[in-house]
Amino acid sequence: MVIQTGFNWLIEQQLLLSILFCGFILLERFGLKTLGAGFVYKLVWLVPAALVIANLPNAIKPLQNSNISHYLITPNQPFAHEVGISWALMYVLITAGLLIASFITHTRFVKSLQLTELTHFNHTLTTNAKAYISQHVATPMVAGIFQSKLILPNNYKSQFDKATLALILEHESVHIKRKDNLINALLLLATILLWFNPLAWMAYASCRRLQELTCDERVLANKTTHQHILYSRALVNCAATTPAGLMAYSHYGDKKTMLQRLTNIKHSGNRSRFAKGGLLLVAASMLSTLAIAKQPQVEGAKSDHISPIIRIEPRYPAQAAKQGISGSVVLKYDIAANGRTKNISVIQSKPSDVFDKSAKEALAKWEYKMSEAGFDDVLVQLDFAINSEVAHTDLIERIKVSH
Repeated sequence: MVIQTGFNWLIEQQLLLSILFCGFILLERFGLKTLGAGFVYKLVWLVPAALVIANLPNAIKPLQNSNISHYLITPNQPFAHEVGISWALMYVLITAGLLIASFITHTRFVKSLQLTELTHFNHTLTTNAKAYISQHVATPMVAGIFQSKLILPNNYKSQFDKATLALILEHESVHIKRKDNLINALLLLATILLWFNPLAWMAYASCRRLQELTCDERVLANKTTHQHILYSRALVNCAATTPAGLMAYSHYGDKKTMLQRLTNIKHSGNRSRFAKGGLLLVAASMLSTLAIAKQPQVEGAKSDHISPIIRIEPRYPAQAAKQGISGSVVLKYDIAANGRTKNISVIQSKPSDVFDKSAKEALAKWEYKMSEAGFDDVLVQLDFAINSEVAHTDLIERIKVSH
């Protein structure tokens, strides 16, 4: 049930997440010249902020008698719990497989580097990270999630002059100071949890590109035109030999990323404060709308109808089906704060004791959204119909079960 509940919650968030991902991807593709990479990169925090606000605990809402749900279950329809559990288990298995594959890939990559520590490194790093060389890398990179290591190609002395190498080391120092590898690992974990949403993978790639662009902006701030040229040449040289991938480690990126970085360097300068202010206003309005939507309703106002997030259909008793018997069962129950049903009792049934057991067994497996204190004395009517002709009565909820 925990897996099913978590899976249902994740599916419910997809519309909000997809909207946020689309906005972030579009800004990364088309808004850098106006807004700047640093500003757009910080907007990634809107995703967790919006999720938290959208999932604030709801106020207790009474069920409305005027809102009646109707369900028609036929023998040819699969039961909801069978379908739901199969999708949830499939999601867990695929997610676990992706996580294991990512762990094995990174472990093998680290072992393949065959690092040799540079004990006499003449260039100054602004961090405490140790420097290593490897003949299996073609460009500088930072490896290690918790303990960062600067890795240089074994021919770095001939590949870069001193001025260019100083700029590259400054770039890698920014990665190390910001703990970008740890951030990348967390971003990759979140992306794997959302593996079924292609926008999540696109947003992850956008984050990685923006991460490199923001490092470039920090390095080249207050630098001369000559240093800009040296840095750009280094990017071009690195782009020719850097493989593309979704590694969590910070490296110089693929050819497409390099082109974007060179364009960003060319157009670096003052960004539009008006555009930034307008975008912040839109973001604040969106978060405020989400917060207001979660506010408790005032007493006397019409509240929303609450429906189960997991509803198990009762099985039609075989003997009643053979005899062509239809009937109804009225049940009273409580909903706990965790969304589970409890204290189930039969208020009325017609015919007596024919459908009671099946109705109670099904209702015991229902689940609702979590709330602060739960609900008491909830009523529901289950209509068992051998055909679609069932008389309607005024109850809080009607579920029609057809054989």
